[in-house]
Amino acid sequence: MSRKVFKRILVTSALPYANGPIHIGHLAGAYLPADLYCRYQRLKGRDVVYVCGSDEFGVAIVVRALSEETEPQAIIDQYHPMIRDSFAAFGMSFDHYGRTSGHVHKETSQDFFRRLAQHHHFVLKTDKQLYDPQAGVFLADRFVKGTCPKCGYDEAYGDQCERCGTSLSPAEIVNPRSTLTDAVPVLRSTTHWYLPLGEWQNRLEEYVAAHPEWKPNVLGQIGAWFSDGLRDRAITRDVPWGVPIPPEVAQDAGVSGSGKVIYVWFDAPIGYISATREWAERQGDPDRWELYWKDQASKLIHFIGKDNIVFHTLMFPAMLMAHGAFVLPENVPANEFLTIEGKKLSTSRGWAVWLHEYLEEFPPDLLRYALASTLPESKDADFSWKEFQLRVNSELADILGNFVNRALAFAASEFGNVVPHLKNPDVQDLDVLRQLETFPARIGESYERFRFREAVAMTMDLARMGNKYFNDRQPWNTRKSNRQACANTVYVSLQICAALSVLIDPVLPFTAARLRSMLRLEGIRSSMPGEGAEVSVGWDEAGAQILCDGVELGKRVILFSKVEDDRIKAQITRLSAGDAKPYAKPKDRIDYSTFAQLDLRMGTVLTAERVRKSKKLVRLEVDLGYTRRQILAGVAEHFAPSELVGRRVVAVANLAPRKMMGLESQGMLLMAEDREGHLSIVTAEGENGSVVR
Repeated sequence: MSRKVFKRILVTSALPYANGPIHIGHLAGAYLPADLYCRYQRLKGRDVVYVCGSDEFGVAIVVRALSEETEPQAIIDQYHPMIRDSFAAFGMSFDHYGRTSGHVHKETSQDFFRRLAQHHHFVLKTDKQLYDPQAGVFLADRFVKGTCPKCGYDEAYGDQCERCGTSLSPAEIVNPRSTLTDAVPVLRSTTHWYLPLGEWQNRLEEYVAAHPEWKPNVLGQIGAWFSDGLRDRAITRDVPWGVPIPPEVAQDAGVSGSGKVIYVWFDAPIGYISATREWAERQGDPDRWELYWKDQASKLIHFIGKDNIVFHTLMFPAMLMAHGAFVLPENVPANEFLTIEGKKLSTSRGWAVWLHEYLEEFPPDLLRYALASTLPESKDADFSWKEFQLRVNSELADILGNFVNRALAFAASEFGNVVPHLKNPDVQDLDVLRQLETFPARIGESYERFRFREAVAMTMDLARMGNKYFNDRQPWNTRKSNRQACANTVYVSLQICAALSVLIDPVLPFTAARLRSMLRLEGIRSSMPGEGAEVSVGWDEAGAQILCDGVELGKRVILFSKVEDDRIKAQITRLSAGDAKPYAKPKDRIDYSTFAQLDLRMGTVLTAERVRKSKKLVRLEVDLGYTRRQILAGVAEHFAPSELVGRRVVAVANLAPRKMMGLESQGMLLMAEDREGHLSIVTAEGENGSVVR
C-alpha cells in the first residue's frame, strides 16, 4: 500500500442514477464503505471532503420516462430528493450531494470537453449506427434489444447482456429491434467524437503498475482490458437528454451539433468535479475545490461497485491525463455484488430491499452494522433477513449493548451514577487498559487498508473483551467483599465504553452519539463534515482513558432491542411479494356494443411454419369451418410450429388484413399472457366456425 503522505483526501462514491430509489446493493457497493472510511478519517482529524450526487442524464432516465409516459425532468425531480433524503436518514456523511442537471455541472462538463477538443485529444468518426425509422431517432444502446452474440439470450440490451454479463455494442446485437417502437432498425451515417484510449494505454499501464496495493479484483479486470488492447471510445451520442456539446466545438469541426450530447460515461465522473465546485461555493471559497483536484498533495479515492471498475481506473484517468491539470485516483477500492437471500438482486423483478422502505421499519444503525459485517469486499456476499436478525440480536444486543448496559447499571447502582476512581489496580486491570490502548491503531490500520469487515469485527472484539473482563472480575461479588476492586472494574469497563463510543462511530454513528450522551462524554471530535475538527480528542486518543473519574453519568437507555421473528417474517414476505410482477394495468372500459363488433370464431390449426427473417412470427393456416385463413401469429418464441398443428384456437375473424414481412395476415389468435410474459393458447369446445360469445 502506498504510504505517501497527503495533506487532504477527496472521496467520491459512484453517482446513482436518478431513475429509482436506493437499495441495499447500492449501499454495500459504493456508499457505506465510503462513509465508513470518511467518518474514520474525520475522527483522525484529517482534511476530508466527500462528494456525490445524482446522475441525472443517460438513457436509463429516458427509458424510465418513456415507460411512465412522462418527461425525463419529471423522473429526476421525483427520485433525486428521494435518494438524497434516504441517504441522509441512513447517516451518509457527504460534504455535498449534488445533481448533474445543474448549471455548474453543465458548465464544468462543457469546459472539460472544450479543453480536450482544443488540445486535439479527440478523433472524429463518421460511421453507420442503428436508426429507428418509425421514431425518427438514432438508437442509443439501451434502446436496442436483440440476441446476445455470446450466449444467445433473446432479450439482451445494446450495451450488455443481462444473462451472461457480456458488455456489448448495438452493432453486435443479432436481430436487433427498437425498444421504442419494436421496429427493425436501419443503419444511417452519423458523426461523433471519440477518445482514443489506445493512445493512452502505455501511460495507463505505468499508472496502474504504480499501485500494486489495489484490490486483486480491480487489477484483474484492468489486466483483461489491457490484454485486449484499449480502443477508441465514443464520447458523444445522438439522444435528446444530456449535456449538449459546446456549439463552437461542433462548428469548428464542421459537424452539426443539433441533438448531440456528451455521453453519460464521460460526463458522470466529471460530476465529482462539479460537486466539489458546488461544495467550495457553499463554503464561501469558490476556488477551494482546486486544492482537492489539482494539488499533488491531495489523495483522490473512488468508491464504486465492480461494474464501474474500468470507467474509474482507465477511462476517467485517461480523461484526467488528457486534461493535464488534475490529480489521478490514488485508489479505487471496488466491491463485488451483493445477493439477497441467495438470489441475484433484480429491481425489475422486485427482488430488492429498498432503503426508504427499510427505514420505515428499523433504525439505520442496524442495517449499517449488518451490511458492514458482510460487505462484498473481495467476492460476492449475501444478505439475508435471518442473518440480519442474528447479527442484531447476538452481536449488537447481546455483546455490545449488554456490555454497555452492565457497566452503566453497576455505576448507577453501586457508585451513585458517577465514574468511580481507579486506585491500586491489579495486574488484570492494567492488562486490559494496556490492551485498550492498542485498539485505535489496530482498527485504524484495517480502515486505512479498506478492510472494513475486519475493522468492524475488531471493534466488536473490544466489546467482547469488555464482557469477558467484566465476567472475570465478578463485580456482583466484589461489591461486598472488596469495594475498591469493584470500583476498579466499573472504572475500566466505563473506559472501554468511552473508547467504543468513538471507535463504533464510523459504523454506528447514531448509537455512538447516544452512548456518548449516556457517558456525558464531551469534547470528542465529530465524524460529520465541518463539526469539531479543532477538538483534540479523536480516534487516536480513544484508548487513553478519556472518561474522567468523578464525572456524573447521564441517563441509561437500552441501545438495542432484539428483533423478533414476526418482524423478520414480515420482511421476507414483503420481499417475496415484490418478486412477483404486477398484473397488467386494466384498460379503459368499453360498452357492450363495442365488444359485440368482434367476430370471435373457433378454429383448428392445419399447418404452421416459421416466417423467414422473423424471430417472432409463425404463419398458420386455420380452418374456421366456413373458410380457411392465413394468420401470422407472434408466438415463435413460445411455441414450436409442430406444437401448434392440430390445436383448437379462438380467432378474431373480422380483423382487417395486415401485411407483415411481405405476407398478409387475415386474423388474430387469442392468447393469454401471464405476469412473466409467457403465452398460453385460449381455446374452447365447439365445431370450427362456432361463434364465441
